[in-house]
Order: sequence, then structure tokens, then C-alpha cells
Amino acid sequence: GEAGGGGTRGGRMRVYLMVFCLICCTANGQVVYSIAEETERGASVGNIAKDLGIDALAARKARIVSEGNEQLFRLNQNTGVLTVKESLDREEICPQSDTCTLFFKIFFENPLQLIRGEVEVRDVNDNSPVFPEKEMVLEILETAPPGSRFPLESAQDKDVGSNSLQNYSLGANSHFSLDLRTKKGGAKYAELILEQQLDREEQPELNLFLIATDGGSPPRSGTAQVRIVVMDANDNTPVFGREIYEVRLAENSPREQLVVRVAAVDPDEGSNGKVRYTFTQTSERSRQLFKLNPASGEIRVVGNLDFEEAKSHEMMVKATDSGGLSAHCKVQVEVLDVNDNAPEIVLTSLTASIPEDAQPRTVVALFSVRDRDSGDNGRMECSIDRDLPFSLSPTFDNYYELRTNVALDRERMAEYNITITAMDWGTTRLSSQESIFVQVSDVNDNPPQFTQEVYTMSVTENNSPMLRIGSVNATDTDAGKNAHVNYTLVRQEGKEQPDVSVNSESGDVYILHPLDYEEVRAFEVEVRAADGGSPPLSTRAVLRVVVRDENDNAPVVLHPPPDSSAVAGELVPRWARVGYLVAKVVAVDADAGQNAWLSYELAKVTEPGLFHVGLHSGEVRTVRAMAERDAPRQRLVVLVRDHGQPPRSTTTTLSIALVDGFSDAHLRLSEEASAADPDGLLTLYLIACLACISAVFLATAVAVVVVKVWRARRSEAETLPNFPKAATESTPGSLPRSYMYDVCFTAGTINSEFQFLRPLFPCFPAGLPPRPQTPSYHHPTTFSYFTTTDDLDSLDCRFSELQLQ
Repeated sequence: GEAGGGGTRGGRMRVYLMVFCLICCTANGQVVYSIAEETERGASVGNIAKDLGIDALAARKARIVSEGNEQLFRLNQNTGVLTVKESLDREEICPQSDTCTLFFKIFFENPLQLIRGEVEVRDVNDNSPVFPEKEMVLEILETAPPGSRFPLESAQDKDVGSNSLQNYSLGANSHFSLDLRTKKGGAKYAELILEQQLDREEQPELNLFLIATDGGSPPRSGTAQVRIVVMDANDNTPVFGREIYEVRLAENSPREQLVVRVAAVDPDEGSNGKVRYTFTQTSERSRQLFKLNPASGEIRVVGNLDFEEAKSHEMMVKATDSGGLSAHCKVQVEVLDVNDNAPEIVLTSLTASIPEDAQPRTVVALFSVRDRDSGDNGRMECSIDRDLPFSLSPTFDNYYELRTNVALDRERMAEYNITITAMDWGTTRLSSQESIFVQVSDVNDNPPQFTQEVYTMSVTENNSPMLRIGSVNATDTDAGKNAHVNYTLVRQEGKEQPDVSVNSESGDVYILHPLDYEEVRAFEVEVRAADGGSPPLSTRAVLRVVVRDENDNAPVVLHPPPDSSAVAGELVPRWARVGYLVAKVVAVDADAGQNAWLSYELAKVTEPGLFHVGLHSGEVRTVRAMAERDAPRQRLVVLVRDHGQPPRSTTTTLSIALVDGFSDAHLRLSEEASAADPDGLLTLYLIACLACISAVFLATAVAVVVVKVWRARRSEAETLPNFPKAATESTPGSLPRSYMYDVCFTAGTINSEFQFLRPLFPCFPAGLPPRPQTPSYHHPTTFSYFTTTDDLDSLDCRFSELQLQ
């Protein structure tokens, strides 16, 4: 048989290399193929694209996922052809199985879809029947009656179906015939039947040839020699109490556990009645799992039973006495399943990152679970933490989809560690876990947020260009470019570009040009912070820049005017009492605060100790009564100083004439004027002074009314007033001005106010009526000087008298 098989090996190999693929069904999302074993590597199994009617496998990112740890097939995404990755050996893939079906999944990622496929591996007759031993020895008593049966060792054929062992045949002989028997499960074995009684004296030993043949085309065969040793007479053979021993045994049975004790009885005496037990017609795997005590007949466990590997074991036990007589019994062990396999989680596909704006019920992962146990031990359920925004949805064939429940928020949770727990339903429940990391990718859904709604920064005037005065800061809870913040100034139409700049990256604020407090004290601009998303999101904040004052302005004297003639001055009667108001120096400072606080002092005087100037009021008053020795002309230099650091100052000069009366003064002034201008300048000056006094009177009246209305509407001035122009120049011989200035400063503010006083009305002090100086026409005219406080109610009335002739 072997020789015949070898002679046709070339033809059989050509047949084996042929690929037989048959599409059985493509309905309901399932494809079934059939292929012969031993097909060469790269052979085509079928065209999945054609069978499923799908053209763009590559665009849909199709791939093959085999069940199990080994990938047996390869899918060409361009052609759709399913090929064999390696040559398939059915006996290695599906041992001890009549059918061999390989399952695989066709997984499409775009869109997500799963299709089941099956490939049946057909058996080819590539294995010959093989006997466990090339020679079998049977010891048969010569007294064995005709018809006695003697089981023979069975041949093993790894092929299945018609290619498996089908028949036994015996070489020609005159004593034995062969009877073909079938075991439970379909396995065939042969028994020798004694046709003619043996005679040891005639023939003590016989050699027979046993041929085992399979059903392949062409068939294969294997041979073994059966050596029959004729034993001397032994009247009784051992007898088993039971022909079949049936045992149920749990797969987790420990080693050395007793399975069953077989017993055979031989009524003979002596050595002919002593029985020994051995395994016969028992597979090698069963011999590795069980041990038979040859003396006691006890069968014990010596290996690890596995229900998932084999659900039952069948063993033949032969009992032989010392005379060579034997009997046989069968031991059938049914392995009971126990829950010794935890569920397995097989991850098929995973979306590693999902955008936070993904719609609910979006598929994140696809996985399957399996349990090698059976019944409730193989029944499974899957679960995840209920606090997570995900859920499991079963599909088919123990496949599950992991989906989102609600919309995700990356700013709340950027990554999820999802633990999938698979648990069976066994009495002692077993479970396994698989962790899936899902990252939530950012979407630009959060605008930048400033740390403050209004940023107030200050800068001292006369600053250097590009001076940094602070920074604005905005944060964005998004990530990546969506969180990259850029700063810009918001340009307002119709307004000049402010002298400020913001660094687009850091938010630092710079002053571009030197500022002047006297021109601008504060300004506001809007700063916009925009992220780098598409489209970008932005928000705004107000930037207020306050300019701090610097002592960069010296005091300015308003009265006496700086350009007045040195000849003009104040007239002081010699009879003036102590504290007599001679004049008032009025000065202002364009700065603010401490830089605008002014103080007055006498820098230079003609007669020390005669006059005093108020430190804060600027009023020049007499300190003592006039003396005859005092010079008729006094010159005072008043120093006006502010309180800045460093302080700034200015000076003004007062000319004072000490007179006995205004007539004397008038004569002196007229003489000086006549000397300077002999053409009658005195008359011209007197007329001009009278016109000025009248004009000032009317202007002062109007100014008082305007000031009253203005004060009622505005309680606090916001800016410094414009400095009034210098008063009309006084010429030699002019009368003293009939108005005064009052400068008011509000403590703690940077505002200053300059006011014109109300007009002066004639005032005659008690005890000094006007008196004529000459018997000619007399017209006494009296002018008064006074100062006022803010309420203008308290008047300090001073007078001097001038008689015009």
C-alpha cells in the first residue's frame, strides 16, 4: 500500500496544490469559502470585494481579523483577493476533528462595519494509516476454541472522513480470519477470529500480516506483523465483572485521584490465576493522562485534564493471567467542564483620539470576548464604570461596541482610562479586564479670558520712548494652537492712534512716545485677546493709562505782570498801620499736586524788616510803622517756589513808593513823567488810567456773574484753566489798578483755579472824610483795594486817597 502510494505521490501532490474555493453564501453579511489543505502559500481563497459587491476596499480601510492568535489569511485591499498566508495543515489546525472551519472577520473602518467569514479546510489524503507498533504479539492457548476473538491494536490515520482508516485486511492463513468492528464515535478496529483450533505441537508460532487501508483516492495503507505465540493449555481465562466502565470526572481533578478500579477474576489456581492489567487500544494522549496499576487494576489521574481539549477518553484494559489468557473491558471517562477559563477580551479596533464635539453614540472601540468553557461557564457579560460617559452595545457573535453617551468636554476631562470587565456566569465567576485609553482632542470652543476686566497702569510724564509699563494677560482653557493667545489694540474709528503698544505674544504694554501730563492725564484703549483656533475666538479688556505728574514747570507770576515797568509800583502812605496790605503776588504752576503747591518769600528787600510776604497767600504787608528814615522808594524781590523734587522757582519785583498822600505821589510821578516827556504825557496817562479803571469795572461785573453760574454747574474743575494774559501795562504816573486777583487751590487735587474778583466800590473808612486840598474846584475821588475769600462775603477794605485837581 505504501509502495503504491509512493508511486502516485507526484500526481497526488499536483492535486493537493490545486485550490478549490467555493462561495457558499454571501447573504446577511457573511461569506463562506472552501479550500483544500496543503494549499501553497499565497493561493487565492476568494475575491471578497466581488462577493460582497464592494469596490473601494482600500478607501474603506478593510482588513482581516482572524479568530485566535495566528493570522492565517491576507487580504489584498486593491484587488479584494483573500489569499493564504501560509500553507495550511488540517491535521495541525484541527486535530481530532472531522470538520475544520476557520473563522475570520472582515473589518471596515470607514464607515465602521464588521462582516463574518468562514473558510472550510478540506481534508486531502496526505497521511497513511500507522500502527503503534510494527509487530504485535498475541499469546493464544492451544485450547482456545474456534470462534475466539482477539482484538488487535488499531492503526491511526490523521486524516478524516473518507480519507481516514476504512478497512483492515489479513494476509492469507489457515487459522484466523479478520472481523472489522466500529467503536463508539465511528473509529474502526479489527479482531482476529480463530477459525481452526491451534496445535502448539504442530505449529507453536504463526506470523500474519495486518493491512490497514484508508478511503482516499488513491488509497493509502499501513502494515504491521502479528506474531501468534501458541501457549500451552490454560483452561480458564480472566473474566471482568463489567464489560464497560463509565466514569464522570471533573477537569480540575488532582493528580493521583482514583478514576476507577477494574477487576478481572480467573478461577485457575497458581500462576494461571494471577491476573495483570495493561492498557490496549488506548491513545497516547490517554496514556499520558491516566495510569493503570498492573497489579490492582486501579486507574488514576497523572496529567492535567482539559475539557476544552477533549471532552471524553476511552481506554481498553486487558487482564492477562500467567498462562497468557486474557480478557478485555472498556473504560469510558467523561470529562466534566469546570469554570477554569476566564473570559478573553480581544480588541479589534480602537479610535485613539476623539474630538470633544463628537456626537453622542459615536463608536470609540470595537472588541470581542470569548470563553473556552461551556454552558454557564462560557456565558459572559461585559461592563464598564457607570460614571464614565461611555456605554457598551452588544452587536453579534460576542462583539461589543464602545460608544459615547453624551457630548465630551476636553477642558473637563482630556483623557479617559476605560476599564472593560468581562465576567462569566460560572458558579465561581471568573473575570478579566482590558484598559482602553481614549484621548479627547481639543476643539476651539473657549475664548481667551483676561485676568482683569480693566487694567490700570501708570507712567510718569516725560518718559523715555518704548517704556514698558506693565502687561495684560489672558488665558485659554483650550489646548495647542487653540490656546495660543495673541494681543492686539482695538482701533477706534475717528480717534488718533494712542501712544501705546501691546506685544502680541507676551502682552507687555509699552509707551511709544514721551507723554506730557499737562496735555493728557489719562487715556483708555481696548485690548483684544484672540486665540489661534479656526475660526479664532476673542475677548476684550480695557487698558487705562494714567500719566503721573513730574515737576517740569516752574511757577508763573500773574501779578504783578512780569513785563510791567519797573517805575510802576504800589503806593503806600506813610501813616499805614502794621499789617497794611501793600500788594498781593499771584502765581500759578501748571503741574499738579505737590508740584503745584507754592510758597512765597522775600529774596531781596531795600529795607529789611519793613515788609513781609505771606508764605502761602503771597500778600505783602507792612511789618511796622513807617519811619522818616525809610527810603521813599522800596524795591522787593519776591521768590515763588513750588514743592516738587527738585523744586522750581521764579522771582518777581515789586516797586513800592512811600508817600505822605496821593497828591505828593502824583506830583512826583508827574515831575518824572514831565522829565521823561515834557509834552504833557502826564495828562495822557491820567486819561488812560481812568479809561482802564472804568473798563476793568465793567469786565469785573460781568466776570462775577459768569463765575457764579459756572460754579453752580461744576463743583470741581477737571483741568487747569488757561492762564490769563498779562494785564495791561502800567506806565509811569498811572493810578494803581482798582482790581486784584484771587488764586484758589483745592488741596489734594491737581486742579487750580484763577478767578477775577468782583468790581470794587468806593469805600470811605470811618473818621477820614474827604477833604479839599485847595480853594479851587475840588472833586475828591476815593479808590479802595480789597481781597476776598471763596464766599466773597468777608471784605478787607483798605483805602488810599487821591485828589485830582
